[in-house]
Amino acid sequence: MSRIHVKKLHTFLGHNDSIYTLQVLDDHRFISAGGDGMVVMWDLRSPDEGEVIVKIPSSVYALTYDPRDGFLYAGQNNQGIHKIDLQAKKEMKSIQLGEYQIFDIQIVGDVLWAGLSNGEVLVLSKDLTILKRVKYANDRIRSIDQIEGEIVIGCSDNVARVVDPDTMDVKQVLKGHKNSVFAAKYHPSGKYLITTGRDAHLKVWDTQENYLLRESIAGHLYTINDVIFRADGRYFITGSMDKSVKLWDAHNFRLLKVLDKHRHAGHGNSVNKLLWMNYRDLLVTCSDDRSISVWEIKFAE
Repeated sequence: MSRIHVKKLHTFLGHNDSIYTLQVLDDHRFISAGGDGMVVMWDLRSPDEGEVIVKIPSSVYALTYDPRDGFLYAGQNNQGIHKIDLQAKKEMKSIQLGEYQIFDIQIVGDVLWAGLSNGEVLVLSKDLTILKRVKYANDRIRSIDQIEGEIVIGCSDNVARVVDPDTMDVKQVLKGHKNSVFAAKYHPSGKYLITTGRDAHLKVWDTQENYLLRESIAGHLYTINDVIFRADGRYFITGSMDKSVKLWDAHNFRLLKVLDKHRHAGHGNSVNKLLWMNYRDLLVTCSDDRSISVWEIKFAE
């Protein structure tokens, strides 16, 4: 662990409530949103203050950005999805989806997939017309991720479902967690999948062996809210309700470093979302403590 050096570079403040989600825009800019409904753009090259793009009436758990046309899509809890023009800094369109929470939105090809709290996944065009809706569970759809030819959906009924993106049929049901699955992410190579959840465990599934469960690791003390990979696939990061951020080796799944309040002036509450930015290889984390932290991680490689 001594060969990895961590330094906290910045703390971004300005949100008035928990920050639930982050979204990359480009190498150095990202968006944050949370309980206060503010959608804020930050620039790692000028970290002094963020820029409020729009104010949404209630909390936001889900963001996704389409770099092809410059539109951001935000999921407002108990209302619907908003299409936002970042350059013009205004909402272009919205759709009401009923009294549901929206936990994730992902761009799949030329459409949007949105995971709802009633166990449905909605497929929408980019002008926010509903094209299809499929109910996969009787509880929340927490996360959506994809590799070529497959999509994984993390669900609060304790399982992850591997889905065909064309037919939306379930190809695999991954059982192993004892509680809600909060995050499901493919390794950049697609060779395996990591799921995390309320049981504080990491599950590693071998995609090349019919999603065989390879590893089950007690990763944190409480719910693991998010997991992300470094772009080169050598490392991954987890963020937890136990207030800590952990760095792992993505080849042997060994814990390499713990970032917490005591050792590294980390977050004082649940860590909800993570980004690994291309700009200077910086890590960005957000929390219920209403702050965003920016970390420099140097490897003696």
